[in-house]
Amino acid sequence: MQPDYSTIVSPKNIEPTGNGVLNGISFAVKDVFAVEGHTNGAGNPTWLRTHAPAASHSSSIFKLLSNGACLTAMTATDELMFSLAGENVHYGTPVNPKAPDRIPGGSSSGSAAAVAAGLAGVALGTDTGGSVRVPSSYCGLYGMRPTWGKIPLDGVIPLAASFDTVGWMAPTLELLKQTGFLLLDSAEVNRETTWSWKLAFLPEEAWELCDPLAAAALREALTGCKSSLPVRLESVSLPLEGEALQDWAGVFRMVQGYEIWQEHGAWIEREKPVFGSDIGERIRWTQTITQEQYEEHTARRQSIRTRLIEMLGSDSMLVIPTVPGPAPLRGYTGPRADQIRQHTMQLTCIAGLGGLPQVTLPLAESEGCPVGLSFIAGPGQDLRLLSWLETHFRVLQNN
Repeated sequence: MQPDYSTIVSPKNIEPTGNGVLNGISFAVKDVFAVEGHTNGAGNPTWLRTHAPAASHSSSIFKLLSNGACLTAMTATDELMFSLAGENVHYGTPVNPKAPDRIPGGSSSGSAAAVAAGLAGVALGTDTGGSVRVPSSYCGLYGMRPTWGKIPLDGVIPLAASFDTVGWMAPTLELLKQTGFLLLDSAEVNRETTWSWKLAFLPEEAWELCDPLAAAALREALTGCKSSLPVRLESVSLPLEGEALQDWAGVFRMVQGYEIWQEHGAWIEREKPVFGSDIGERIRWTQTITQEQYEEHTARRQSIRTRLIEMLGSDSMLVIPTVPGPAPLRGYTGPRADQIRQHTMQLTCIAGLGGLPQVTLPLAESEGCPVGLSFIAGPGQDLRLLSWLETHFRVLQNN
């Protein structure tokens, strides 16, 4: 199925500048990456009107072009990347090719829809609060959020600097890994990829957030793979004593919100852009966060990060549902929609707060729609995680 017009913001035909492992592969890019001569819209008409064309490509674009890939499209995003739904009041909602009556997920909505529809072999997005992981799960793709700071963000429109990452999605694990090895610093590949994990923690609080049908499907898929996984599965309690994942999501929200207003507040006050009601409400809230609150929650984030890093060490990983269930229906609103967003943020905030690499795999279906299972490793173990997953889940390539 072909997505509607809102998937592609601007067709491109930028030929490769070199040869490499992506020879013959096309790629699409979320409309927040600098591409020479292109004016980014960031999902909002006022942003498009008030910004100039890019003078050069971002380094991530250079890396893919120089390794044989051809850039074919700039893809849709939620306004200022501040949503997980993919529904844009100005430009419409890209069709989710795996579930056309449901949202594609955001904010890298167009990137996910393009890959799922076969319009691109791989796509770049950004992931601050889940913007690659969520649409990857909803659209049945392999997706990755890397260790924070591992990939340069030059030429990428920021949202919240201490959480922003360059992410990517692909239809196969092999292509996800090949793209990752280009984007990430590969200096330690030979050493890290030979190590093996001993433990895979299944955080009880995370699994309890998942819809029963989706949780059962993911557990069944994980059990089916267990015999081929050289790792012991163990249920654990994840948050610090006296806290819940809801508290962790609150920490994430406060730190992110403060940074968003510091980054974009002056532009918003000057240009007075029109936002969709949900995004506009969240942006208005960000300007109420004080520096004192920011510093308090930043300290709490550091405690959470320390807890996660100590827990994972160099030989353990977390295994969680990527999202609470299948993609919600298009236009879905009300208390249940709010609950889904809250539960989603409680799942995605784990890697965000820890600055950790996370890979989502389309291992199961629920209600006839894709649902993803995620693997989270310690900081800097991105390449090792990609290699390990590609080795032990290779059989999925033919499914």
